[in-house]
Amino acid sequence: MIYQKNMRNSSKISSFILLLFITGFCSCAEKQADKDEKQGYILPDSLLKTIEIDTVGSSRVLNSLTLTGKVDFNEDQVIKIYPVISGQVSDIRVMLGDYVKKGQTLAVLKSVEMAGFSNDYTLAKSNLGLAKKSLDAASDMYKSGLASQRDELAAQESYNQALSTMQKAQRVLNLNGGSMNGDYVVKAPIDGFIVEKQVNNNMMIRSDNATGLFTISDLKNVWVIANVYESNIANVKSGDSVQVTTLSYPEKVFHGKVDKILNVLDPANKVMKLRIVLPNPGYLLKPEMFASVLVRNTGNKMMISIPSSALIFDHSQYYVLVYKSPSDITIRPVQVTNTVGDRSFISAGLSEGERLIGTQALLIYQELNS
Repeated sequence: MIYQKNMRNSSKISSFILLLFITGFCSCAEKQADKDEKQGYILPDSLLKTIEIDTVGSSRVLNSLTLTGKVDFNEDQVIKIYPVISGQVSDIRVMLGDYVKKGQTLAVLKSVEMAGFSNDYTLAKSNLGLAKKSLDAASDMYKSGLASQRDELAAQESYNQALSTMQKAQRVLNLNGGSMNGDYVVKAPIDGFIVEKQVNNNMMIRSDNATGLFTISDLKNVWVIANVYESNIANVKSGDSVQVTTLSYPEKVFHGKVDKILNVLDPANKVMKLRIVLPNPGYLLKPEMFASVLVRNTGNKMMISIPSSALIFDHSQYYVLVYKSPSDITIRPVQVTNTVGDRSFISAGLSEGERLIGTQALLIYQELNS
């Protein structure tokens, strides 16, 4: 009996000690948890070295407008070559898209007109020779007393007329290429690309044809013609900066300015046209390419602006991370009015001079919420 009673006492003591141990362990765990909770997230030094801390400031509000358009020739640097004589095309030496140099032969035409011009020149040159011989003879006879001065003057007048006729025939021939075999040679008047070709071999050409033979453009710079709907006319002006992108080069941005606004509406589609002149290095931009045009202009209103990379969008709300120290980073909701490129304009939630995390904000936001 005594033994059983001692066993019961010993068991009670062991249970009491175990209870004290468990209670102490739980209390320590709760204290450590409270300590960790009070400490919160601390930005690691390794991450702090890689992020950018931006200071909130104000700037003029940027407005943006996206327009559709297309690439076109620079009409100031386009030459259309029209036929100046009639004839048959016998030798085309270039194809559509070829690059040609000034003076390069584009095509050769067999022309009755050219044959007539060369014959006129040959005849005029022959008549000039005869007139010169008559003048020399009349001068010799006048000096010998065998002819009167009037005869010499008449011979001189005939020579002058023959010379004038020959010079006219020569100019006409030279203006039409100067060929003496009846060929008319079509030559390139400028350096550039053959962007239009309206002739084929053996085609008959008339000088009164309104269709050009070739069109040449240098394509060193091109026009982008954009469409502006009535509701957006007040938002564009000459000199506005633009960024142009194309389907062919979606990652490449071409920078330019609004060069001219055509202040009339197209009666068919009710849009106003504006023109942008773009340099075209490497001839990347081709006429008739579709273009997307982002027009930017600066207003007079000042507003708080931040880098767009500092924004976090979560649960239909924009947030930023306000930074005071590695252990003091606050998630704050903001109201975004407009975003243009890499800048966003804030109407509420931030004040000038505050500092915020400008890069890798989403990563730190997730850590703060974990």
